[in-house]
Amino acid sequence: MQSVNGLVGHGALLLALPFIALGIIAVPVAVNRGRRDWLEIGYGAVYANFALMSAAALAMISALVTHDFSVSYVAQVGSRETPLFYTIISLWGALEGSILFWAWVLSFYGMTVVALNKSRAGNLVPYAAMTLLCISLFFSILLVGPANPFHVVSPVPQNGPGPNPLLQNHILMAVHPPLLYLGYVGMSVPFAFAVGAVLSGEAENNDWIKVSRTWTMASWGFLSAAIIAGMWWSYEVLGWGGYWAWDPVENASFLPWLTATAFLHSAMVQERRGMLRVWNLNLVVGTFVLTILGTFLTRSGIISSVHAFTTGTIGYYFLAFITIVLVTGGVIVAGSSDKLRSKGKLDSAASRETVFLLNNLFLTAFMLTVLVGTLFPLVAEAMRGVKVSVGGPFFNRMSLPIIAALLFLMGVGPALPWKVASKAELRSKLIPPTAGALVLAAAALIAGIHDPYGILVFAFVGYAATANFREFSIGAAVRRRAHGESWPTAFLRLVEGNRRRYGGYIAHFGVFFVALGIAMSSTLRTEREATLQRGMTMQIAGRTLRLQDIWGREEPQRQVVGATLEIMNGNRVTGTLEPRMNFYRTQQEPVPTPDVRSGVLGDLYLNLMAFRPDGSNATIRAIYQPLVPWIWFGGGVVVFGAIVAGWPTARRRRVPAVVPVPAPPKPPAREPEYAA
Repeated sequence: MQSVNGLVGHGALLLALPFIALGIIAVPVAVNRGRRDWLEIGYGAVYANFALMSAAALAMISALVTHDFSVSYVAQVGSRETPLFYTIISLWGALEGSILFWAWVLSFYGMTVVALNKSRAGNLVPYAAMTLLCISLFFSILLVGPANPFHVVSPVPQNGPGPNPLLQNHILMAVHPPLLYLGYVGMSVPFAFAVGAVLSGEAENNDWIKVSRTWTMASWGFLSAAIIAGMWWSYEVLGWGGYWAWDPVENASFLPWLTATAFLHSAMVQERRGMLRVWNLNLVVGTFVLTILGTFLTRSGIISSVHAFTTGTIGYYFLAFITIVLVTGGVIVAGSSDKLRSKGKLDSAASRETVFLLNNLFLTAFMLTVLVGTLFPLVAEAMRGVKVSVGGPFFNRMSLPIIAALLFLMGVGPALPWKVASKAELRSKLIPPTAGALVLAAAALIAGIHDPYGILVFAFVGYAATANFREFSIGAAVRRRAHGESWPTAFLRLVEGNRRRYGGYIAHFGVFFVALGIAMSSTLRTEREATLQRGMTMQIAGRTLRLQDIWGREEPQRQVVGATLEIMNGNRVTGTLEPRMNFYRTQQEPVPTPDVRSGVLGDLYLNLMAFRPDGSNATIRAIYQPLVPWIWFGGGVVVFGAIVAGWPTARRRRVPAVVPVPAPPKPPAREPEYAA
């Protein structure tokens, strides 16, 4: 017998289908017949979808918290021993729950789009709402079909296995997936506006590109935060001491980030110069397709990854949906190409639009490199039955030149004007940053970096950072002279006056921090492994570590064995680290949990590799990686820049100008009258 949670959840999913279908039908009827009442029905379907998906998600959370093992998803990931926090976030810890969460986020975006834009004139928003409902229809079919999380389990088990141990080992599990969904699913909105622009005949003006850029900026910010949080989670949980392994699922999140980054830049060219219109349409469609491809890679079971879910028939549904989207996108782009021919043209090679064009080409080349490296093993195995591995060396060799070029362009682009730059402008804006390049290149050599690409990254970061900083300093100096403001006030008002431009520059600085952190940590990483008895020491990167204790304890959902190591400065203890192993009853192999001591200049990273059952010794792997914290800090700066650039500007109320009315002319002075 189905429980209350199961009845509410499954009933909400079933009820959502007819509402979605009604909305998809109502919009074209409303547009073609001019029926406002039918348009309200279409918008009402969007709101109803959000309400029903919210009810289903809340029913699942209730089932998880109350340990309702009659619900199939709870029986799969639930456990009475799992702490409440990890019980709740296991909503997105396996296939069916993740699809439910995806559908809820999509319904939330749809509701928000309609609520914020339904008063906009024209048919852009109605068709965009219809497109979002079509996407919701696909996920709703999954939820009532192959990915139904509310199947009835009989007989009802007394307990479940709990979530995947890797997904209940760090608090970042509560951060990374929701951010990833907000970024992934958010890319549906620009796609919906692109479809709406074509169907409504409004693709020729820039209204759709402006609203799409706003939503892309928000989704791009979430996706940036998700990628950084995923790197941090990998670093803190998996115990290998790294943060990016070119894992297929890591790549799947990176692919739409690259194309969305390209769109954010090329959209400015379309708005300013009327160029790259068809290209922007392709980028929006391609970004959405890449999000669905990433979902397919994660949930089809065709790849082996710590991020991937189990196998099932759901992969065929995603392949069919990807095919439909590709065909639809191709028809949209092909049918609009004649109308969207660029009005503007490149006036000079030394212009900002030229740099943006090169930026787009390099980002697209980067995306294709990662895409080919990710899919080639799958294609080779499908066609030849041979397993082929494409690992880090391939990706690094192919991507490092592109990354270096992009860093250089991040310095050149902001310095150049639109249309044409004079020779004097080129000299005044492009030569001074060379000093910054020389300073950071020298710093890299002094730090001990001998890898050519590492030195090049430092040099180009120095160049680009100096060029971007000059944009802030020159603008603030102009404000100080014009308004007599202090430097902090001038800086803040400069950013406030053009958030989109300077928010982008702030995001650039975040990328610079990330690039320096990756270059430094990957080239100057130091690693040692030693088996220690209590009181014994080991050395790494000028630091002394002493094994103080080996201990164990019982926790509700696991057993823990750890080691306490003291960081020594002479005879003085300056800190302790406690790497450990977590043993879960559902997994034979222990899950390592490293301990990390972070500083401004780098991380000391310890991992417990092995221990004697009698506690007499332990094998410790110690890694020192300089500037790793700069990666996390840089990611935060990128997200902050996205918030600044995407923050809506308050519309100033226009006050009619007061035109002074001239006073009527004075009558000529009359001569005095004299009495006769």
